[in-house]
Amino acid sequence: MEVRGLHHSYRRRRVLRGIDFALRPAVLAGIVGENGAGKSTLLKALSGELRPDRGTVGRRGSLGYCPQTVVLDDAFTVRQHLDLFRAAFRLPDLRRAHEVLETLAFTEYLDERAGLLSGGSRQKLNLTLALMHDPDVLLLDEPYQGFDWETYLRFWELAGALRDAGRSVLVVSHLAYDAGRLDELWRLREGGLTRQDPRAGEVT
Repeated sequence: MEVRGLHHSYRRRRVLRGIDFALRPAVLAGIVGENGAGKSTLLKALSGELRPDRGTVGRRGSLGYCPQTVVLDDAFTVRQHLDLFRAAFRLPDLRRAHEVLETLAFTEYLDERAGLLSGGSRQKLNLTLALMHDPDVLLLDEPYQGFDWETYLRFWELAGALRDAGRSVLVVSHLAYDAGRLDELWRLREGGLTRQDPRAGEVT
């Protein structure tokens, strides 16, 4: 993915002011920023959900997008969500979905309705739906919110495995304590991206 000169405003509020960056294959990257810095706006522009005022987003390969707001039908079971997305993605089977569910320790909830799931369990399903078609580029907005510690660690194992398989993974968060797990890191501030050293400890 290659982004050049990305601008977006909400009326007079300029949120993105000339964003430039590249997301290479086999890289686990992160963007951090304070609440309200424009992280979700940026991800929406990268995913195609939002049309920016100016700039270009170039991408090769399939896209997986896990938005911060979980988009589920409370009346559907986990299994029904998987079947629906299998049809949407035109997948021959649910092999990859079940692999992700097993990694996240979520297989026992297949016949549970989404409306009865806890916040962390809903996020597991949200992440599974973004990953089940094995995308080349994965955009994750606050992907581990609501996870317990064990699931949080499982998430990073999964993210690392995706990177090792040649995928491009971008994790967006308002917290910087995960920086040491990343290959590349940017901070979003005042509408622009600044390159950071992910091995330098706390990001300021």
